[in-house]
Order: sequence, then structure tokens, then C-alpha cells
Amino acid sequence: MPVRHRGASSGENGMKVTIITGASKGIGAELARQIAQREGADAALVLAARNADALNALAKELRPTGARIEVIPTDVTDRAACKALIEQTVERLGRIDVLVNNAGMSAHANFADLKEADLDWYQTLMTLNFWSGVWLTHAALPHLTRSGGLIVAISSVAGLFGVPGRTAYSASKFAIRGFYEALRAELAGQGVSVMLVYPGIVATDIRKRGYALGGGEAGVSMIKEERMMPVDECARRILRGMDRRKRELLMTRQMRVGRWLQLLLPGLTDRKAMKAVKEEFRPTPRG
Repeated sequence: MPVRHRGASSGENGMKVTIITGASKGIGAELARQIAQREGADAALVLAARNADALNALAKELRPTGARIEVIPTDVTDRAACKALIEQTVERLGRIDVLVNNAGMSAHANFADLKEADLDWYQTLMTLNFWSGVWLTHAALPHLTRSGGLIVAISSVAGLFGVPGRTAYSASKFAIRGFYEALRAELAGQGVSVMLVYPGIVATDIRKRGYALGGGEAGVSMIKEERMMPVDECARRILRGMDRRKRELLMTRQMRVGRWLQLLLPGLTDRKAMKAVKEEFRPTPRG
């Protein structure tokens, strides 16, 4: 039997409407698969990303589950496009129950090595990783308030701990944390839940596709990846957290321990963060 996310009511047609940004690949695509497979005809999924072909291929894969699948290609770095995504969802489906702000991009460059032109992609990264979620949340909030809905914000372990070489990425992910923690407090008692998700190193290509010095694609991961979490396991944990409307989801025991160590032994967490970076990409000491 399909199981609905607890705490979020469904519309008159029985379907719960979930928007997933960054749905063309990685965590977003896998989360869509697991919702569709589990909930079948009780689910209405709105798939949003820039790659229309990938979205349509995923929609074709998922429709046999019985879920209603809507494809809305969206460039979330465009504020008007974010607003249009919300408006089109309501026009097609009548409501919004869950907004998953998952779209994002990685980056790795040591700050002292940057040229002035690199600051342009710093700004672009902040727009994609942080501002897109702000714009989508602002447009969706009236509908989520009516439905007693859920906002899911995908941050990162780099949103809890500053990681060397990840100044741009960590800044954008720390911003997500600050915004949604403050928003959660503002929304207390209004029926809208906010869940912050902190994945660790997940088995996707996000680190290889991220920005590097000069603004090009990195092509390789600069972080050690010996213990990557499978993407299907990551999505399962997110879905379980959505069911429980958790405040936050820290993916690993090491992450939970690290949070306490950061308060008690901050120098130790700095050293552990440096060890997570492959040696050839660590900052070079300057004399």
C-alpha cells in the first residue's frame, strides 16, 4: 500500500504535490523515483531543472508507477522563472504540499589562488545554491501555509563545517542554514515545517561538475571519496526524514560527533576538514 508523508494533507484528488528542483539527476532524481515508487497514484511530482531532455526521460520512467508527473524546465538562477515554476504548479495541480529545494552546484578553489574574474562564479554559485531557494520559498509560502506543507532545504556537510578549498560552496550552504533556521522560527505555529538536510559525500558527479579556478568545470573530485554514500541510501534517509517532518537531518554518525567537536575542539575539526581534501589540492603554505 502507498504510504503518504505524515503531517501533510492531500488535495481533493488525493494527491500530494511535491516540487523537486535539480530533479534531472543525482539526489533530486532519486528522491523523485522513491516517492513515485512508494506512493504511486497518491503522488503528484513536479520535476524542475534546466535539462528538459533529462526531465522528460525521468518522467517517462516514473509514469508507470501511477504517479502524476509534471515536467517544468526551470533555470532557478532566474527569479522570474522560480516564480513561474510555483505559479504553473498551482495552475496545473491546485496546491503545493512539499517544496524540495535541491538544485545546486559544487566548487573547489583555494581563495588565495583566485583571480578577480573568479569572483563572478562565486556570485553565480551563491545565486544557484542560496538565492534560488529564497525565491522559490517566497513564492510558494502562501500555498504551503494553506496546505500545512513542508519545505526541504538540501544543504551539505560543508554547511556545517568550513572545508578548505570550498569557501564559495561552504558560504552558500551556510547561508541556507541561517535562512531556514530563522524562517522556521518565524513560521512556528503556522503549520509549515522546515527540514534542513546535510548530506555528506554522496555518490554523484556533483564535485566533478563543479566550478574550479578560472570558472571551468573541475572534471575531478578534489575531496577524498573512499566512503561515499550511495545516492539511493541518501534519498531514503531524506524521505524518512520528510515522513517525520524532522527539523534537520545529519546523514552520518561522524557528522553528529563532529558537530560537538566543533564546539569543544575547533582546532581538531579544522584539521579533520583539511584531511578530507586530497593532498594535491590542499593550499600551499606561503613563505
